[in-house]
Amino acid sequence: MNITLRQLQVFERVARRLSFTRAAEELYLTQPAVSMQIKQFEEAIGLPLFERLGKKIYLTRAGEELYRLSKTISRQLDEAEQLIEELKGADGGRLIVAVASTVHYFAIRLLADFCRRYPKVKVNFKVTNRKGLLQQLEDNEADIFLMGQPPEEIDVIAEAFMDNPLVIIAPVGHPLAEKRGISLVDLCSETFLMREQGSGTRTSVERFLTERGIGFHSSMEMNTNGAIKQGVEVGLGLGIVSIHTVEQELENHRLIVLDVESFPIMRQWYIVHRAGKRISGISLAFEDFVRTEGRRFVKFG
Repeated sequence: MNITLRQLQVFERVARRLSFTRAAEELYLTQPAVSMQIKQFEEAIGLPLFERLGKKIYLTRAGEELYRLSKTISRQLDEAEQLIEELKGADGGRLIVAVASTVHYFAIRLLADFCRRYPKVKVNFKVTNRKGLLQQLEDNEADIFLMGQPPEEIDVIAEAFMDNPLVIIAPVGHPLAEKRGISLVDLCSETFLMREQGSGTRTSVERFLTERGIGFHSSMEMNTNGAIKQGVEVGLGLGIVSIHTVEQELENHRLIVLDVESFPIMRQWYIVHRAGKRISGISLAFEDFVRTEGRRFVKFG
């Protein structure tokens, strides 16, 4: 059987996503190139690995077995690459960091300082929403994850490293701007711009309101904190975001934080990695850096 590592990599990504299009996007290839790699791979194997039913593709029995083996091979190749990088120098190596979109507001500054301390390190920095982060965690696509509440359905090692207060933001000049101790009931008539279903912020807010028997009116759903901040700034409604995402807007007096009873909602940021994962020296150094230096890179909270 004459197969290449590239064919194995392409097969694994198609099998993982069950989509030639998504695999092509993630591998920075054209869809015809992916299809050709899979065709050559199946010819080398001598068995079909995918079957198409309607508009969807599925793994055949042979595909399922090969996918299981390919994940093991890929993990071992990653560990080999990591080991080789470590042998090149204790202060270098490869580091893949994935963060929740809310974290990146301060994580990019933290990472920049870390890279100045370890100039030989090669960093891959990934930013995504919670859904994407959980998928990357499930697929073991990063060394270290910085996120909100760790998942219960995936076996991980998690350590809280910093508080993450959720606050209610409003445009400058809002009628409630000068009021202190605003009750939750007073906000029921306000319109809120909310994150998408499944986001960590949305889940925490809904749990908080349910526990108090309160319901806020949400007229618009947005999948980024940046969109929520812009919407609040132009008067579309109020927003509930991590205070770490509005540092610049608060300093420039473009947004304000309302003084609301029971707020902020206190959450935490966590350092996370898969249980049983081989942690490199540079990954341990980054974890320690986050643990001891993380607070230096936030101005509020």
